[in-house]
Amino acid sequence: MVTDIFTKSDILLCMARRKLEERNMRTLFKLAGGKSFAVTIPIDVVRSWGWQNNQKLRLNIDEQHKRVIVEEWKD
Repeated sequence: MVTDIFTKSDILLCMARRKLEERNMRTLFKLAGGKSFAVTIPIDVVRSWGWQNNQKLRLNIDEQHKRVIVEEWKD
């Protein structure tokens, strides 16, 4: 039996990468359980804003313009 061994750099070369102009395009997807949806936030944005895992965030829903604004939750 032949087993191929791949290094981390081999895998990174095979992964698709978004074009610069498409970096902020995201896909809405349903979470397990089917009652919630999610959108990923680019890691460089999370790091530059200093957000942490499990941090509380506030969503402002703008029905008129069909947009969601994510803000840091403050007491």
